[in-house]
Amino acid sequence: MDVGLKIRNLFRDKRKPQYGALDLLKYIGPGLIVTVGFIDPGNWASNLAAGAEYGYTLLWMVTLSTIMLIILQHNVSHLGIATGLCLSEAATLYLPKKLSRPVLGSAVLASISTSLAEILGAAIALNMLFDIPIRIGAILAVVFVVIMLFTNSYRMIEKWIIGFVSIIGLSFIYELTLVDIDWGQATYNWVVPSIPQGSMVIVMSVLGAVVMPHNLFLHSEIIQSRQWNLEDKKIIRKQLDYEFFDTLFSMIIGWGINSAMILLAAATFFKFGQPVGDLQQANNMLIPLLGNNAATVFAIALLFAGISSTITSGMAAGSIFAGIYNEPFDIKDYHSRMGVAISLLIALLIIFFISNPFKGLIYSQMILSIQLPITIFLQIYLTSSKKVMKEYANSMRFNVVLLIIGGIVTLLNIMLLISFF
Repeated sequence: MDVGLKIRNLFRDKRKPQYGALDLLKYIGPGLIVTVGFIDPGNWASNLAAGAEYGYTLLWMVTLSTIMLIILQHNVSHLGIATGLCLSEAATLYLPKKLSRPVLGSAVLASISTSLAEILGAAIALNMLFDIPIRIGAILAVVFVVIMLFTNSYRMIEKWIIGFVSIIGLSFIYELTLVDIDWGQATYNWVVPSIPQGSMVIVMSVLGAVVMPHNLFLHSEIIQSRQWNLEDKKIIRKQLDYEFFDTLFSMIIGWGINSAMILLAAATFFKFGQPVGDLQQANNMLIPLLGNNAATVFAIALLFAGISSTITSGMAAGSIFAGIYNEPFDIKDYHSRMGVAISLLIALLIIFFISNPFKGLIYSQMILSIQLPITIFLQIYLTSSKKVMKEYANSMRFNVVLLIIGGIVTLLNIMLLISFF
């Protein structure tokens, strides 16, 4: 038995769980942690631009991207449940070192890029709320996140993140009560695809960037917070079913929040013919349209989105780095702490050399566009292998679905990367 699995077995509860409605609710959590990456500052910029320039027309992107996300996150969480390994550990164990090290090294770089965008989002929000300079705001955000990660257990962090997501959701519910939404048109555009002339870049940015590499690594790790044991096949099968409920429920919440961003932009900026170029501009434009309270609530929601997504990007980096050494994520462990520090501190250092925060967000998305296909096809390779997953390996039909989604996301990210030049 490998070292990482031995460590996990020391902490895995050997009892048999009860499978009632209350127990089902206890499984809610890992999916919401992952959802934070679906509503991070990068998504804010894309969604607001979509609504401001094209009204309700591009709402279908949120629906399609959520469906793809559910399938991919559901699949990678199966890896964690069935094997007791996260994506990084499995790559280390089942790939040759000369292949696994470059792949996981690129994932660490992607986590740094992700942290860069998330920290910038939090810093921009602090600038909106308190007029704090971006660089100082970035330092404050990183200090807060480090304290959160290094002084709290996973379960406590999970509760904090659920609280943050709740605040973000409630903020957008409040914002939507201030505007007049054409719900009939919105419902139509949620399910009927349409690509207006000149909208392809925004379509690609939303659809192509919604699946993020660090979330795939993170979900395979944190789903094991609900592990009981790897010995009873009935229990494993039940865990797989419960995980799908958690993923589905959480991604639907993400769908709702992302949709709310487009609805808000469509009912304000698009209605008055005001395109949005960046988050600061969007916040400033809300004041004359909806008042100071709306702008403040918008900034507060962005702050919580930036902080919570920075926490999860740090956790993902810790999981990836620890996995290189065949160890599970444990914030008390040296390699996990090192991974968190590498991601957050290097990202913070880069921010000090960025003169334009909005360009910083764009460059971070470029790096993710390059790395994401590597992670997706690594995941598909591992979850389709009977050597890795045994009887829980992907069926041929499901593998075809994954390959199609992987191909679509890869193509969109390549097109998005090309569009930057």
